[in-house]
Amino acid sequence: MSGRILVVEDDPTMAEVLVAYLRRAGYQTDWTGDGNEALLLWQRLQPDVVILDLMLPGTSGLELLRRRRMDADQAAVIILSARGDEEDRLIGLETGADDYVVKPFSPREVVLRVEALLRRAERLSGAALLNRRLRVGALTVHLGPRRATYEGRDLALTTREFDLLAFFAAHPGETFSKAELLRRVWGWEFGDNSTVTVHVRRLREKLESDPSDPQLVLTVGRSGYRIAGENEDR
Repeated sequence: MSGRILVVEDDPTMAEVLVAYLRRAGYQTDWTGDGNEALLLWQRLQPDVVILDLMLPGTSGLELLRRRRMDADQAAVIILSARGDEEDRLIGLETGADDYVVKPFSPREVVLRVEALLRRAERLSGAALLNRRLRVGALTVHLGPRRATYEGRDLALTTREFDLLAFFAAHPGETFSKAELLRRVWGWEFGDNSTVTVHVRRLREKLESDPSDPQLVLTVGRSGYRIAGENEDR
């Protein structure tokens, strides 16, 4: 599987190991340890996946992510986070990250996370899906171009937000636990359920007129979610 990866990590030893694993797996990989340079490289290289440390000289990782998402950049982003930085991880997910890996980490685990992100993007943009769309009430999800509209307006979604919304739209009325969503949307057999919570909250902020009283993405019980309405699969 091909793909271009940008590693943004200011620890040269950690970065060297990670870059070696990624290149061995066949990925074209670039690296920088400076936040300001990372912004320029991100804009110029248009990577498929960015592996992003939060604590960087120059521009911080969170500020980098915020700027690129404001520019509608759709690169998948994996945050590298220290074990005690749970709040930063949640802020990163809210800002538009797709995944995170806790330090110290296994380089092989990071490679597997990259593979999962690229495999999902490849599957959802396949030729068989180019003209397929899902409709649930006022929501329309175009699977080929990875575009969604609600009540006639385009939704600015990150890669993972789109995947989650498309999954809900493909299963209207069905309830899924956070653990099920982690497995079926993220591809994780285990993980932090707060990842799902954050992404559902972000979807509601972009979909609902009152996110505190959602009418489309509904909470069921204490840990489940479903989308309201019936699907018209095209």
